[in-house]
Amino acid sequence: MSTSLPLEDAACDVLRKAMWGLGVGRDKLAARAGVSLDAVQAALDGALDDAVLRAVAPVLDLDPATFLQLAHGLYQPRVAAPEGLLAFSSPYKDFHVNAYMMWDAVTGRAAVFDTGTAEQPVLDALRQRGLALETIFITHTHGDHVAVWQALQRDTGARVFAPAQELLPGASPVNPGDRFSLGALQVEAHQTTGHTVGGTTYVVHGLAVPVAAVGDAIFAGSMGGGLVSHREALKYNRALLAALPDETILAPGHGPLTTVGLEKTHNPFFAGAGAGLAGVG
Repeated sequence: MSTSLPLEDAACDVLRKAMWGLGVGRDKLAARAGVSLDAVQAALDGALDDAVLRAVAPVLDLDPATFLQLAHGLYQPRVAAPEGLLAFSSPYKDFHVNAYMMWDAVTGRAAVFDTGTAEQPVLDALRQRGLALETIFITHTHGDHVAVWQALQRDTGARVFAPAQELLPGASPVNPGDRFSLGALQVEAHQTTGHTVGGTTYVVHGLAVPVAAVGDAIFAGSMGGGLVSHREALKYNRALLAALPDETILAPGHGPLTTVGLEKTHNPFFAGAGAGLAGVG
């Protein structure tokens, strides 16, 4: 996958997610930020008014500086995949979804993290590299991320693991703290609920740098909407970023690869004192 994929969210998307997640409507946001209702609506429509964006950001626990950077299109991570990591982008409705393959170069044992909507590119990559797909790890069970899991399991014989709270039929349950081996690679399951009830991030050690398959927990410059709990999503995402080395590559379900260090510095949900890594009560 090219590292030039566009960001999943624009600043107006981040604004909507934060408002919805915190239960702050347009009227309340306007009053708390000291701006007009029309100004809030304009921001939601994508208008670039720096004064308005600076005013509304802290009300929503967003870092103003990085929120403005995102609004002006100044953030685009350029992260190269290390050897042993391959990304796939497949279409779903009017957007694209990512899946990832990681493997141990010595044994040829491979795992896929989510499946996206296209099986054939994964099968082609396995064949071209002489790899055996041993495991399919699911971060969460939204349809775009698991569209071809049954076909991929059938055609490869791989074992499927899914979050215990979102267990797919015939899959084995994953719980936070579970560990798996894939040749020289070690896989650790971390809880990142909030977007979904069982959201799970898989941190893989053994490549040149750690890689975290985060699903829809975190995007470059944004995060998945807190469909279950915005505050839980913030808490677990911030805990994950605080626990991992800055060089850890984040492999999100949508948009480009990024790193822990980049998101701690450039993501308005996680950067700065106003949206620091201490978590939300």
